[in-house]
Amino acid sequence: MFRISEFMNALAEAERTGQYPRRPHRQPRGPVVIWNLIRRCNLTCKHCYALSADTDYAGELSTAEALRVMEDLKAAGVPALILSGGEPLMRKDIFELAEQARHLGFYVGLSTNGTLIDEAMADRFAATGFNYVGISLDGIGAVHDRFRRLDGAFDRSLAAIHHLRQRSVKVGLRYTMTALNGDQLSPLLELMEQEDISKFYFSHLNYAGRGNINRAKDAYFEATRSALDLLFETAWLAAQAVRDHEFVTGNNDADGVYLLQWVQAHLPRWAEDVRQELIAWGGNSSGVNVANIDNLGLVHPDTMWWHHTLGDVRQRAFGDIWADTSDALMAGLKQRPRPVQGRCASCQYLAICNGNTRVRAHQVTGSFWAEDPGCYLTDAEIGVAPSPDRVRVTPFAYTPH
Repeated sequence: MFRISEFMNALAEAERTGQYPRRPHRQPRGPVVIWNLIRRCNLTCKHCYALSADTDYAGELSTAEALRVMEDLKAAGVPALILSGGEPLMRKDIFELAEQARHLGFYVGLSTNGTLIDEAMADRFAATGFNYVGISLDGIGAVHDRFRRLDGAFDRSLAAIHHLRQRSVKVGLRYTMTALNGDQLSPLLELMEQEDISKFYFSHLNYAGRGNINRAKDAYFEATRSALDLLFETAWLAAQAVRDHEFVTGNNDADGVYLLQWVQAHLPRWAEDVRQELIAWGGNSSGVNVANIDNLGLVHPDTMWWHHTLGDVRQRAFGDIWADTSDALMAGLKQRPRPVQGRCASCQYLAICNGNTRVRAHQVTGSFWAEDPGCYLTDAEIGVAPSPDRVRVTPFAYTPH
């Protein structure tokens, strides 16, 4: 995850004080775990990486098993749990699990489509003490409903936001940009402003699940750059106004390099400070500081790697699985620099993005370490000589709808 607002807030402070604030960067003992507790979902979204449907899936962890795994995660130094699905609210023990996670001292977030949250359930959220609830929106009104394949989904999700905010539960919007909804970013940012929502998570489409099936609809590179320009501008205005708004992106660590270019163009005297901060941030952390456990208890380097399993928490403690580098993918992910190839290997910003997410390269080429086909930066921008033999896998052009 790339935290745009942390950099923008530091830049705003630097502009006010004349000194760039240096922030400590601590290496956590264990990774943040995104835990897909259930695969069942009441929706069948076009870009779902879990290929979920409204049906029961056999072999999912029982309550007792999930509680035991939590103890293992605590022992492994995991600082935060993001409870996800499918739709996690379709799991009957979700609040029991969340309450135990809070009792053990985890930061507890939840990712939901929001359609199941009524006032009574919002009361339970408040009583449980979730640190954060992310609600996914793909656009305004009918656009969101088409993506979610449910008429009225937008209105139900917006009502959920209102219910949670009335109970002082921190809520954020989650948005995945594709060629079919790229024109919805600006309206969603306006919605964030109107509803005074504190966090906005922008996800690049990654090649997994239905996101892989639909990757030909991934937003074209220029549309991606325009979206980032808008996010940077919005986050910069919020930082200057000292507003408690947070903007983050996920699934494309080239965003860090693109931010550096933005700083070089707009605030060049702080560019070297930002470059050093970006190197300390370190780029993609799949297999290092981010982990995934799926609904069957299988461990993956992150949520987009469901086709590659590292181990089973029913058979081995999570900490043992996570430390095991006998798996070739994990060995490479934990290596620095990673053994990337092509333009990624020659990129002058490899220390910043760390080779980006590897799943796109694997889905397109079959190699863990091929150059990332989702990098939207040009050869000139990253200091790579153009090659007539290089084939860039460019998604279809973005067309507004």
